[in-house]
Amino acid sequence: MSSATPTPSVRRLAPVASLREQVHRALVAAIVAGELEPGELVSVPTLAARFDVSATPVREAVLDLERRGFLEAVRNKGFRVTRVSDQTLRHVAAVRMVIEPVWMERLARSFPVAQLGEFRALADEIVEGARTGDLVAYLQADQAFHLRLMGLLGNPVAGEIVADLRDRARLLGLSTMVANGTLASSAQEHHELLDLLAAGDGPGARALMERHIGHSLGTWAGKPED
Repeated sequence: MSSATPTPSVRRLAPVASLREQVHRALVAAIVAGELEPGELVSVPTLAARFDVSATPVREAVLDLERRGFLEAVRNKGFRVTRVSDQTLRHVAAVRMVIEPVWMERLARSFPVAQLGEFRALADEIVEGARTGDLVAYLQADQAFHLRLMGLLGNPVAGEIVADLRDRARLLGLSTMVANGTLASSAQEHHELLDLLAAGDGPGARALMERHIGHSLGTWAGKPED
């Protein structure tokens, strides 16, 4: 037998790990968007049916989200989606304001225009998710867009911090924005940001990113903005 032949366990584990990550991302997006509402009870079997997967990757994703504070165990019932206070949301937005606008201003000095098409495609996915009301697709494309932009500056630690902060938000106003058509308009800000980055307009990119993050405490959270 050749020593290079992969073992059965390796072949089984790889797709499970990938599926677990997909379930994890979809669950986070559903919680952040309010599709799974604060206080709502969920169980591994119901979530497995929701995502049409086996219980194993769901159980692993749920336990990880419990450790991260997205869910809390309820004896003999499953897990409850946790609530996030307004104060915590303000703290999250404040830290994002320190990081992301400054980094977008810096990125404008060296934005790789050759990759503009790739980012335009992601921005189109965000707009389409907003237009159709597919909030999970909207948030997943939004996360990919912003984290790939952050990644262009070559600091993976900053990217990990921003990813965690974005996950901590709860954007419970998105469904209302879909209904009144304002989410699609807001989603266009991603194309506006790309215009500014491609033009090398650092101050403009910084200002737009500050406005963009501000929505997490305003319309995206179901509250009025000034």
